[in-house]
Amino acid sequence: MSRRLRFATYNVEWFNALFDDAGHLYDDGAWSSRRDVTRADQTAALIAVFRALDADGITVIEAPDHNGRRSTVRALEGFAACAGLRARSAVIGFANDTQQEIAFLYDPDRIAARHDPVGSPTADRAADEAPRFDGTFRIDLDIDATLDTVRWSKPPLELAVEVAGGGALRLIAVHAKSKAPHGAATPEAIMRVSIANRRKQLAQCIWLRRRVAGHLARGEPLIVMGDFNDGPGLDEYERLFGRSGVEIVIGGPGEPQLYDPHARAALSRRLGAAPSTARFYLAHEGRWLSALLDYAMVSPELAATRPRWRIWHPFDDAGCYRDRALREALLTASDHYPVTVDLPVGTPNPAASDLS
Repeated sequence: MSRRLRFATYNVEWFNALFDDAGHLYDDGAWSSRRDVTRADQTAALIAVFRALDADGITVIEAPDHNGRRSTVRALEGFAACAGLRARSAVIGFANDTQQEIAFLYDPDRIAARHDPVGSPTADRAADEAPRFDGTFRIDLDIDATLDTVRWSKPPLELAVEVAGGGALRLIAVHAKSKAPHGAATPEAIMRVSIANRRKQLAQCIWLRRRVAGHLARGEPLIVMGDFNDGPGLDEYERLFGRSGVEIVIGGPGEPQLYDPHARAALSRRLGAAPSTARFYLAHEGRWLSALLDYAMVSPELAATRPRWRIWHPFDDAGCYRDRALREALLTASDHYPVTVDLPVGTPNPAASDLS
């Protein structure tokens, strides 16, 4: 008999600002780092969302900071205890200096997860697979016959996941580089910074695709999930490069492909309505911008089990909209919405495998 596991990815805006250095929640009336939201209100909203997800494993993007004074694991496990979550154990990979870690909360009664990075920490053009994600990757970004050195500011979290009672899979949690032209003031500077950022984002996705291709070639069940800061048809600069970073990671014709139904929907309706996982306020225009940035991609072996995906969007998902308390919590908790994939582990259906 198969066991259905729920994996989630959730980018929590300014999660770090809700904790003191000891990892305790402030949970008070002071303003959070979210616009017009107190720390107590954001904390309560996050508890409501995490409880509603009731996931076995949650990729937390922009998790609390990890450094000499602060501990991501301590903060998240304290949050899980406060919220009464099944997913009460936490693991991180390579820490970064952005105050936005990538972490994984999981239910230790259902799964075990350990950081298991792959590859050498140094770049090697002749290698079949990409370097380790805390290392460097060399690629010609601007077609000038000179190799550029690429680094991840937030190295992806690579996990070996074991399912209680049998079964295993790989999981890669991702927070790719933002393409937003932060700091650019003139139209020329905005264009220059946007193009440079997209080059770096695409280079990260090429690096990630090389890792994905290695797992797929070995037939390893794989989930790749997180915030890609990109998607098919998302901005005009995509035309300069031919494909979005998400399309690169998924894989092209003739290659083993990952599958995400929301990415497929965006690819098939470039001029129509597409799913969205994030909402940002454009103050200078007085309106909200919606975007599809967060994905849960699975390998062919896992796609064959007929998983169920869901974007927990407060307006687009009927169940979220009908539940007023959950709807308000989703709006208060973050500028992103969770994405879940319910996976019947261990029962592939070969007849259902043609999903690429």
